[in-house]
Amino acid sequence: MSVEAATPGPLTVRTVSIDPPEDLLAALPEGGMSWVRRGEGLIAWGEVARFRAEGANRIDQADAWWRRVTRHAVVRDDVHRPGTGLVAFGSFSFADASAAGGALVIPRYVVGLRGDSAWLTVISEDGRAAMPAFADVAAHEPAPPLPPVSVDEGDRESWTGAVAAAVERIGSGELEKVVLARAVSARTERPVDVRAILAPLAADYPSCWTFHIDGLVGATPELLARVDHGLVTSRVLAGTIRPTGDEIADLAHAAALARSSKDREEHEYAVRSVTQVLESHCGSVNVPEEPSVLHLPNVMHLATDVTGVLSHNASALELIRELHPSAAVCGTPTLAAARLIDELEGLDRGRYAGPVGWINAAGDGEWCIGLRSAEIDPEDATRLRLFAGCGIVAASEPDAEWAESEAKLEPMRRALQGG
Repeated sequence: MSVEAATPGPLTVRTVSIDPPEDLLAALPEGGMSWVRRGEGLIAWGEVARFRAEGANRIDQADAWWRRVTRHAVVRDDVHRPGTGLVAFGSFSFADASAAGGALVIPRYVVGLRGDSAWLTVISEDGRAAMPAFADVAAHEPAPPLPPVSVDEGDRESWTGAVAAAVERIGSGELEKVVLARAVSARTERPVDVRAILAPLAADYPSCWTFHIDGLVGATPELLARVDHGLVTSRVLAGTIRPTGDEIADLAHAAALARSSKDREEHEYAVRSVTQVLESHCGSVNVPEEPSVLHLPNVMHLATDVTGVLSHNASALELIRELHPSAAVCGTPTLAAARLIDELEGLDRGRYAGPVGWINAAGDGEWCIGLRSAEIDPEDATRLRLFAGCGIVAASEPDAEWAESEAKLEPMRRALQGG
């Protein structure tokens, strides 16, 4: 159902070029939103309008609301790059029944950086989009250091028991793959300024999308869908091994991952689920014959970039509604995996493993899966929940899956310690 469905009056939007900031995240005021990769991307703050929805149709409702907003907006864009003009940022829950639901937020200010091009966008609901100087609206003080934090270890016995039960159900033929997640709680001595988490995440994981939207913060490596002038890209990650830190040994580990029948099976389910959706929207889809190995500081993943050319005017929200949940975060078959998650997991994932990203007035945008993330309690900013999940197939071993989940928790644990 729609929780906040009011459509704002005609918005006035103005985008102008600015001198590129030396550090995009350093310009972010407290409480702002982030979408940064390799030092480029978008930051935003303030709020002009918000749409919230819950239930199975939450993304469709957000898409319809966004189309109404953009239809009447007055936009003057001097830059014309991905992320200029009218944009909204959003995140959605993993599960239809989750109370977390989903939201699109239209910010007051957006700053973008792509290559040598930088811009400032101002969005107004009163028809007066006055252009301030970038220096007047950007952050003037750095984020304070993170306060001391304690992070619990999680219930290993319960989670590995759930993994063993899942392997048994897969062996019985009930399903082929299921992704089980676990959450650990963290507590800080003072409320968290999210900018102090974003900085170490961006430094340690430059190839990931470092994001913060509505208290969901993380550095995700998995692209659900990028739509750019009719071209769509989805990066599928499934199949994981932990690096040793030794360059020579890790080359051998990467080769072993690429040959692993267990990991290749898990990866193929995820690639197939994404490809089937894109084929229904694209005149042509390209799927590499072999996955590559994506090297991150904490894990290595099998990776496949699936690309296509849209055959009709599908928005990014329309695509992510169909792509979510992919086999990479749910399982195969989807409905059977979702039922088993409800039965075995014992938690509400909230927006963990749900879509997170941004969209522009043309329907283009960039949406990832909210992995390697934590959710800050909206009622108490000293409390956080950190999440990790693992794909379980017939050959999975509970102790190995626990070790993999620990590796996936490392980015957020480390960031909460200041990097």
